[in-house]
Parts: sequence; C-alpha cells; structure tokens
Amino acid sequence: MKKQITISGFGGQGVMSIGKSLVEAAVAEGLHATWVPSYGPEMRGGTANCEVVLSEEPVGSPVFTYPTELIAMNLPSLHKFEPNVTPGGIIFVNSSIISEKVKRTDVKAVYVPCDTIADELGNKKVANMVMLGAYIAATGALKQETIRQMLIHMFTGPKAKLVDLNMQALERGAACLEG
Repeated sequence: MKKQITISGFGGQGVMSIGKSLVEAAVAEGLHATWVPSYGPEMRGGTANCEVVLSEEPVGSPVFTYPTELIAMNLPSLHKFEPNVTPGGIIFVNSSIISEKVKRTDVKAVYVPCDTIADELGNKKVANMVMLGAYIAATGALKQETIRQMLIHMFTGPKAKLVDLNMQALERGAACLEG
C-alpha cells in the first residue's frame, strides 16, 4: 500500500490538520509517513496545501507530482490538482462550497458536504474532520479507532469536550460513503 495524497484548500479550512492527522495515525499503525506543507502568502484565507505519503515501505521522497488521492476543500484546489491525480485515483470534493463536478472519468469522485455537516454539528471548524472521516471510509487506509485515540490524546483538560464533536464529524463524514 502506498498513498500519495494532496490536500488543498484555503488557509483556515484545516487542510494541514487533515494531513498531520493522517501522518500521526499512520505512524501509530506502524506505517511510514511524510507530510510536506505549503502555504500561500497569507495564512488564513490564502491558499494552503500539503502532500502526504503513507506507505508500508520506507518513503524514498516526500514530494510527488501525481497523487493517488486529492482532497479538494475549495474550487481553486480542484482546478489546480485534478489533472494530476493518477488514473484510478480518488478525488474528494467539499461539495458544500464546490458546485462543479469532477471532469475526469478515469478517477472516482467522492462528494462530501463538509461545511454543511459541520454547521449541523454546530461548529464550522470540524469540516476538516468530516472530510477525514470520508477519506478513511473510502480508502480503508487507516482505522477510525486510531484517529479516535489520537483525538483523545490531542484534546486534554478543558479541550477534552472537543473529542466527541470531532468523533461525530468523523462518523458523519464516513456516513457519506454509505448507501
């Protein structure tokens, strides 16, 4: 198994958090993983993307041109990275703010209403966890329980109340793949 994932969106959408969560969970599961962030000139509201590699073998290079999966949290990201996804790959689209459909027919498209679900849960900041849940459900690359344990470890003390909210977001994202 080797996944090369491009995750992209506006600054503030939690793009880097998705990437870091994937890498930390992969390492916890005994996989090799790399994470390379790239920021636009502004942080919040500017462009942000990261490249993540998850592999059973040591990773030779953390940089790649052709991702096996793309997570597009905004339309400019879909336009920029869709052409590079390998044939047979998967493109995850935040359908709450991207109304266009994936143009390619040689990839699988997964539409996830991240922002809508986050609003229903009462916190816009968990849209990224909705997408992460959909990614895990669609690819089977990691175990949801590993993410749960990571969240429990990450949110301690007064922030512990955020674990349940983030788990609900993961579960709602995964549910987008059912039925």
